[in-house]
Amino acid sequence: MGIFSWLQYDFMKYAFLAILIITPLFGLMGTMIVNRKMAFFSDALGHSALTGIAIGVVFGQQDTSLSMCLFAIAFALLLNQISSKAIASTDTVISVFSSCSIALGLAILSKGGNFSKYSSILVGDILSITLEEILYLVLIFAITLLFWLFAFNKLLAVSLNRTLAKSRHIPAALLENLFAVLTALIVMLSIKWVGILIINALLILPAASSRNISGNMREYHLFSLVFSIFSGIMGLIVSYYANIATGPTIVIIASIIYFATYLWGRKYNL
Repeated sequence: MGIFSWLQYDFMKYAFLAILIITPLFGLMGTMIVNRKMAFFSDALGHSALTGIAIGVVFGQQDTSLSMCLFAIAFALLLNQISSKAIASTDTVISVFSSCSIALGLAILSKGGNFSKYSSILVGDILSITLEEILYLVLIFAITLLFWLFAFNKLLAVSLNRTLAKSRHIPAALLENLFAVLTALIVMLSIKWVGILIINALLILPAASSRNISGNMREYHLFSLVFSIFSGIMGLIVSYYANIATGPTIVIIASIIYFATYLWGRKYNL
């Protein structure tokens, strides 16, 4: 059947479409997350999904996507608010909230020994995505592009020098909150297919790889998108033929790219 024989199956076609949407999202958002040193923040957001699911279960929801998104938005905004005012370091504050969120979610979901029903979300399953769920990803992709077009330069200015940005009448707090909410939505809408344990790696690795070899902001974004999309497509194909989980395979390929670009950057002093 050839190298593209996997496309004869509908579930592979849907997974391929999802990857073509998710990976550019991760590539774009990852650049700003790395710039703003928010890797720990996005990791904590991923872990908060457990509590979002637990809240949905407590309220008897069959589909816990809404409770996950609402909790993640509240979690992100609260972290932003406390991090800007806390005496302790931002990493410490995020660690405390992340640990509490994980423990609370695990405690509720493990009641009666039922956690095995939710364990699949730890690794994710991109092959289970439906056409309706792909449409949700298209919507969040469109929202992200609009945000990027209108707010990227201002958000970049805030990340470089918050005081100077505020003196130029840039609404720093509003932009930071909008970015946090957008990150929360992308993480929550993707986590079912990517997995809690590895979603942060898919956000960080392409951008970190790009930073190793980029000479300017344009290259930084371009390489991040290329690495993210390449890792996603290759990970899907390799996982299909090797009969292994797709998410971890994508992360392995993204990790290889990171180490290759790191060595390349060191060799040529980039």
